[in-house]
Amino acid sequence: MSSPGSDARRAPRTRVSPRRTPRQERSRATVERILEAGEQVLAEHGYEGASTSRIATTAGLSPGSLYQYFPHKDAIVLSVLERYSDQLVAGVTAQMTGQFEQPAPVIVRATLATLLDGLDVEPQFLRAAIVHGPQLDDGRALRVFEDRIGELVLAYLTTRREELRPDVSLPTAAWMLVRTVEHLTVRYLLDRPPIPRDLFLGELTQMSLNYLRGTT
Repeated sequence: MSSPGSDARRAPRTRVSPRRTPRQERSRATVERILEAGEQVLAEHGYEGASTSRIATTAGLSPGSLYQYFPHKDAIVLSVLERYSDQLVAGVTAQMTGQFEQPAPVIVRATLATLLDGLDVEPQFLRAAIVHGPQLDDGRALRVFEDRIGELVLAYLTTRREELRPDVSLPTAAWMLVRTVEHLTVRYLLDRPPIPRDLFLGELTQMSLNYLRGTT
């Protein structure tokens, strides 16, 4: 039986995808069990404390059954993080859809609150997503998440072009906003500074609006 974290030393970094794509309902259910277990193990033990044996035990499977679907720990972790990313994007998309006519402070704050809620998971899991996730598959999962959120932000900024400072480049603004907000939100959740949530959201909203509108 491997010790926690030993998979990371043995796992080939060149292949991070699942071993096979499940087509039957039973196989899809098994993969879902593995991903649920992987998320639980990451939340409780972090990336370094996770192992295929620990994930298999949590899923109620033998290591051999797990290896039928995932070649090593990193493939499971990446799939867990991709699913988590999809959930975050879906939440932000649902919040922004049909709300572009709302006053800018309202929709910006509501969108930031949705992102904050989505990122407010167990610290061990968040660290795995932010610190170790970018090391897997050359950071593709994180880039996909940032790009998808960036597309939503760019679409919103396009509808509000007349309200923004005239010299702002919309693609540049979307890129910078997504990564600035992401970094500050993650630091807020991991560091837990003595700043009330509402105050943090208010300051982050104002900072974003000031950047977009400029100062008079």
